[in-house]
Amino acid sequence: MTTHEHTNEAGTAHAHEHTPRMNLAQQVPDIYRAVLNLEMATRKGMDPVLLELVKIRASQLNHCAFCLDMHTKDALAGGESVQRIVQLSAWEESRHFYTEKEIAAIELTEAVTVLTEGFVPDEVYEKAAKHFGEKELAQLIAVIATINVWNRLAVTTRMVPGHYTPGKHA
Repeated sequence: MTTHEHTNEAGTAHAHEHTPRMNLAQQVPDIYRAVLNLEMATRKGMDPVLLELVKIRASQLNHCAFCLDMHTKDALAGGESVQRIVQLSAWEESRHFYTEKEIAAIELTEAVTVLTEGFVPDEVYEKAAKHFGEKELAQLIAVIATINVWNRLAVTTRMVPGHYTPGKHA
């Protein structure tokens, strides 16, 4: 693994930045484009604030630094508050920052993302179904599945966080 030194705005040296293992988009452009097309399809008609919350929460659970960098920047650029982004990792103790619909989406995100802990519980699915129409719920499930695909691609290929410009993939 190669690394590159990184300094902050004050010129203080940080830990070295790692080099990605590969550029997946270059190696398998058809697959990359297919996932990108899936991403675009999942966004249509969805609340962009809710989308970013879901993407950030899944990325936190999957330890995907690249996607956390991207989606927190997009959320901030879209008007999301720093407080709601920071509290998302501890949302159960800061529920009052989120709407009931957002909480239902966050709970569903966790259940779908962490399938190794069991099935998506009926109560989590039913709660989400109360807040989302059937088509919107289907789309939300696709959003969650898609961010999990991106997380797995980015973590495995060690994509480097910190260089994303907000709105780059809008």
